[in-house]
Amino acid sequence: MAKRDYYEVLGVPKNATDDDIKKAYRKLAMKHHPDRNQGEEAKKAEEKFKEAKEAYEMLSDTQKRAAYDQFGHAGVDPNGGMGRGGPGPEGFGGFAEAFGDIFGDIFGGSGGGGGARRGGGQQVFRGNDLSYAMEITLEEAALGKDSQIRIPTWDTCEPCRGTGAKPGTSPKTCSTCNGAGAVHMRQGFFSIQQTCPACQGAGKVIPEPCMTCNGAGRIKRQKTLEVKIPAGINEGMRIRSTGNGEPGTNGGPPGDLYIEIRIKAHEIFERDGDDLHCKVPVSMTTAALGGTIEVPSLSTKAEIELPEGTQHGKTFRLRGKGIKGLRSSYPGDLYVHITVETPVRLTDGQRKLLRELDESFRKSGDRHSPNAKSWTDRVRDLFK
Repeated sequence: MAKRDYYEVLGVPKNATDDDIKKAYRKLAMKHHPDRNQGEEAKKAEEKFKEAKEAYEMLSDTQKRAAYDQFGHAGVDPNGGMGRGGPGPEGFGGFAEAFGDIFGDIFGGSGGGGGARRGGGQQVFRGNDLSYAMEITLEEAALGKDSQIRIPTWDTCEPCRGTGAKPGTSPKTCSTCNGAGAVHMRQGFFSIQQTCPACQGAGKVIPEPCMTCNGAGRIKRQKTLEVKIPAGINEGMRIRSTGNGEPGTNGGPPGDLYIEIRIKAHEIFERDGDDLHCKVPVSMTTAALGGTIEVPSLSTKAEIELPEGTQHGKTFRLRGKGIKGLRSSYPGDLYVHITVETPVRLTDGQRKLLRELDESFRKSGDRHSPNAKSWTDRVRDLFK
């Protein structure tokens, strides 16, 4: 059966650029990939896949493309199997490279397992990140502090000096991967690389593990870290301590430590972003007569002038008495919520005075209780 024109196979014009050819091949390869087609369509898809691959290899090579444009199929000697890059069983070494270039983003490249490789062929892996929950007070969050924490860490095992092998013995080269740390498996014309199951990518095995570290080459200890808590930090924020996570495997870089902030509940204040809220109780007489009251803040004390007749729930705003957040140019505000307290455990004399006062209010009508009058009117309208 005569071969189709390579440009026709890829669906591109003869003046197509290299990028156009590569994009066309990518699209066809994705569509006709053997893993994406099953059943009766699998054989047809495989033929189209090979046809597209052959066309791509010819047209992506400058010299082969020039020969093909001038002499057609005869110019690239189709009877010679196209050498290393041809579609025959011996020609798929070049295909593996082309396949890796096109589909590396799908299969993650040839590194395998997310690890890198050192000169000896062993796979190296970055250590895991660690998380530490640190509880601080609201004052510490607002003003910052220097603190110390103890975290688990790994040190080299002294008896085996980090080899993991029993003293007097040594690790052996893994016979499964011959020290490479990875093995190759062939599935049809695909070559798949994966971490060696025998040595887990280390490239070596330990016949006689060290009794102290059980072959790990390291032992768990505790270490103390200095942590600087910046002023203005808030609940749930994290501080990153680079390189203080778990150590990497086979010499890989360590992970990081993330210190997550937890702020203890405060007896007086509640935080809302950079603002603070607090409730200040005042007596009934103070609320009625007015006067100066002292209110707390995180750093200093402040005063508020209560007007005569201050009602329960009245809020006063003190600018700049809140917290200056990490990303804020100015501190937040302090909101003081007044709570009027009803007196309890009255003496007989106090009861008598309050009854006389109440009688005086009643005789004066609604002038002393404007809210009560408004509420009474709304209730009356409700039941009309």
